Amino acid sequence: MFRGVMAVLGLLVLAGCAGDVAPSVETPSMYQSMAREGARVDVAAAAIMISQYRQNNGLGPVTVDPALTKLAEDQSSTMARRNKLDHDVKAPLAQRLNASGYPAVVAVENVSAGYHTLAEAFSGWRDSPPHRANMLKAGVDRIGIAASYAPGTKYKVFWTMILASTDTPR
Repeated sequence: MFRGVMAVLGLLVLAGCAGDVAPSVETPSMYQSMAREGARVDVAAAAIMISQYRQNNGLGPVTVDPALTKLAEDQSSTMARRNKLDHDVKAPLAQRLNASGYPAVVAVENVSAGYHTLAEAFSGWRDSPPHRANMLKAGVDRIGIAASYAPGTKYKVFWTMILASTDTPR
C-alpha cells in the first residue's frame, strides 16, 4: 500500500511540474510595437477601439474602409520617408481624397509620430482636444489607419488615421 501511495504522489508531483509551463500568450495587437520592420497596424482592432470610444460618447461605430486605409498608409509612409510630421506633407487631405477618387462627404485626419503602439497613439489622440474632436466627429462611419516605421528618424513611427463618410451606399 505504501508503494502505491508513493507512486501516486510521484505522479502528482510530475503532473504539477508539467503545469508550471506557462502557456504562450500573444500580446494584444493594440500593444504590439510598430517600431520594427514589417509591423502592420491591426486595422480591425483599431476600428473596434475607435468604435467603442465613439459609442461611449453617444456616436455611431466606424468600419474599416480599404481605400481609406491605403490613403493612411500613403500618408504615413510619406511622413516617414521625409521624416516630417505634417498633414500636408504630400497634399492637404481634401486633395488626397479627390486625387484618389474617394467620394467623401466629410473627412477628418489625425497624424502623429513617436508612439510605438496603437494604444499609445489612441491615448495621445484622445488627450489632444483637436484629435479627440476628430475621433468624435459626428457622421463619420469609416476608418483607415496606418503606421510606418522609419528607424533612422527622430520619431521612428509615423501614424495616420482618416475618418470619413461617403455619399455612396455600403
